[in-house]
Amino acid sequence: MLMPLAQQVTDSAGTGSSASRNAVAFIIAAAVAGLVVWIAAQRAARPIHLAFGWATAVAMWFLGYIAFMHPGVAMGEGLFASTLACLFAGGFAAARATGSASSGLKVGLVAATVNLLIVGSLFGGGDADAMGRSGLMWVLGLFGTSAALSYCGGVVASRRSSGACTSDLEPISLFTLVSAATVMLLLVTGGLVTGLKAGLAVPDWPNSFGHNMLLYPLSEMKGGIYYEHAHRLFGTLVGLTAIVQAAMVWKSDRRSWTRALALVILAAVIAQGLLGALRVTGTFTASADRADLAPSAAWGVVHGVFAQIVFALVVLLACAQSKLWRSDAQPISSDRSAKDLGWSKALVGALLVQLVLGACYRHLEVPSPDGGASIKPMWAIHAHLTMAAIVLGVGMHAALRGMRHPEERAVLRRFGGLVALSILLQIMLGFTAWMLVLGRKSPQPTVADAIFTTLHQATGALLLAFAVSLAAWMRRLVRV
Repeated sequence: MLMPLAQQVTDSAGTGSSASRNAVAFIIAAAVAGLVVWIAAQRAARPIHLAFGWATAVAMWFLGYIAFMHPGVAMGEGLFASTLACLFAGGFAAARATGSASSGLKVGLVAATVNLLIVGSLFGGGDADAMGRSGLMWVLGLFGTSAALSYCGGVVASRRSSGACTSDLEPISLFTLVSAATVMLLLVTGGLVTGLKAGLAVPDWPNSFGHNMLLYPLSEMKGGIYYEHAHRLFGTLVGLTAIVQAAMVWKSDRRSWTRALALVILAAVIAQGLLGALRVTGTFTASADRADLAPSAAWGVVHGVFAQIVFALVVLLACAQSKLWRSDAQPISSDRSAKDLGWSKALVGALLVQLVLGACYRHLEVPSPDGGASIKPMWAIHAHLTMAAIVLGVGMHAALRGMRHPEERAVLRRFGGLVALSILLQIMLGFTAWMLVLGRKSPQPTVADAIFTTLHQATGALLLAFAVSLAAWMRRLVRV
């Protein structure tokens, strides 16, 4: 169960260096950390270890996010144990892939390095001396525990297997899939922030109530503050992932367009972070004084739309890194290839329009003068419903055209099926979310509201990514 929203905290919880210096230090530290992790992995480990280590860390972040929602003592302890099990599983999987127990150790070290982004919240908030002592203990414990558990997983895997398992999944392909999952988690946490109306729970950026973002104490992450600040932390994870992803693509892929796409994704992630800041502050300022801030709903619309575009681009990069795409398979001529590609492109265009209308409906509401439920922009929902009918027609037609391709182009059949399934699921989730929102009398959202609106948003992001992938594979496998 999600915690109810708490009253927003308005007083600053700490002092220190200026907020502007913290912002610059944060950006520089993120860039340097990404490059350090990548260089260290290239020297001490292979790209496969970097990919498995990153996947392990992302899984731990996901389970930890749920655990800190306070789902109950039993479930919370179980989720904590599951985060530790992720380390064992990551080491086991890496050792199975490479045939070496030492791969588990390297996976643990990579995961611990990524988790440095959040370990500061466990000892932040105190005086400098206490933070230094606690921080050293936490960091040593983080690396020691991660290395030990992952190495144990590697040892078990090496004893159960006589050699490396053959796999068609390349390290860069695995890493781009993990990157896509990381962006999806960022979308989900952002959806919960909007669904629970917690977007302005933390008034300043890039600091949090005057704290450096990475040192904001866990003890103060309550209610809406937790959801908003956790979303920011996931943003730092996505930023670090985009840096390492770009470096890996440039090292392992000689195609100019995929290199350019990796850099575009990195630039888009940076831009998305700045859009999130403008949503909260309205201008580029590090002040925590609400008198200096002007939160912007319009920037919220742009922020929400652009996030799903970034996710689609990452999925596109993952498709381009697959073994089939990089093979020498030649496009096959077809009498209806031009129409197939045209319908898939039309679906992408329709989904972008639908995405903007949905974001307007979510973000452009105004408070009710009588203190009841907020007033929704009805023009947006009417246009959204009309566009839903168009997406249904165009999408199902494009999906069926993809599903009719022969077995030698099975990837088109799969993405056609995914598009059709996503459209049907999206319609059901959208209708359920709409009924829940319309039936609510209180200005505060319910848990069900937040869950179904977030599921609707996440499914929409998947649908857009599947549509982009279908169009891309059409270009790759069908000669127009």
